[in-house]
Amino acid sequence: MTAPRASAPAHPVTDVRTAPGPAAPRGGTVLVARMDNVGDVLLAGPAVRAAAAGADRTVLLAGPRGAAAARLLPGVDRVLEWRAPWIDPEPGPVRAADVDALTAAVRAEAPDAALILTSFHQSPLPLALLLRLAGVPWIGAISDDYPGSLLDLRHRAPSGPPEAERMLGLAQAAGYRLPPGDDGRLAVRRPLPDATGLTGGPGYVVVHPGATAPARAVPPDLAAATVDRLTGDGCRVVVTGAPADRDLTARVAGTRAADLAGRTRLPELAAVLAGAAAVVTGNTGPGHLAAAVGAPVVSLFSPVVPASAWAPYGTRLRLLGDQGAPCRGTRARTCPVPGHPCLTSLSADDVAGAVHDLIAEGT
Repeated sequence: MTAPRASAPAHPVTDVRTAPGPAAPRGGTVLVARMDNVGDVLLAGPAVRAAAAGADRTVLLAGPRGAAAARLLPGVDRVLEWRAPWIDPEPGPVRAADVDALTAAVRAEAPDAALILTSFHQSPLPLALLLRLAGVPWIGAISDDYPGSLLDLRHRAPSGPPEAERMLGLAQAAGYRLPPGDDGRLAVRRPLPDATGLTGGPGYVVVHPGATAPARAVPPDLAAATVDRLTGDGCRVVVTGAPADRDLTARVAGTRAADLAGRTRLPELAAVLAGAAAVVTGNTGPGHLAAAVGAPVVSLFSPVVPASAWAPYGTRLRLLGDQGAPCRGTRARTCPVPGHPCLTSLSADDVAGAVHDLIAEGT
């Protein structure tokens, strides 16, 4: 199944219900929290820029899985890193010393306001409690649960719209607006490193087969067949991955593509993606990073989470995969359906055809 070109960002988010309360104070230091993964933090970028436009200084609180992306976001002056045991997929024990370290770090930054950005299935209230203990005087978040005195702004937003717009909606409800000329798309700091030593000149196709959640990755056989098909069509192909993906990327790249697994930190990966004519990826952080650098994306998207919320945002897009598959909406990290049919039903011809369509569309 192929989706049309991604639509432009739409602002503001509609169909929201917000409990009456004072807007966030202007100026001063604002703390923005997004505690999960690289892609989630990148999708928070428009909300972060809106908050930064209304503040003198912006601190981003991120988890260890998303801190590298936090350092790439425009508008961020400082990054604090802390592992939230109610969000991290491999949490350690809850220890008073860790909580004390967070509250001390936040207290040292002395934020005048905080926005807690969460996915629809995450609660902002544990972090709101810790920020209150750290002395933060104004806190806003999206919360269906009764927050008591933990939140000054209890914003409600429907699930389903693009996650970037959902988070921006919270910032807007707090009184923060994107600055003039900011189109609300994803973005990273420029300039990016020079990656030509890894890739050669621009115009190649990137295939990123891995993901931290296996259900969201490109099936290895399909990824390898896609590389064979694209190189057979005369495309120059670069395969990317984390150090832990080296066995996978070696299998996918074979002898026909450049294998960059483990050779790029996040800024270098952003540069590699920025030079691509198209990027093939599953539902994972590099898909959002590709969108943030303006690269067209062929997203092999398992519907364990809704594509309406989590597909690459604000870039030219082809969405592949059966979005009505039985795994739909399960949020499973490992596919609950034998054979992973929502993606294995695709062929290399399907993927390569989407790549060629995107490239032709951009010429």
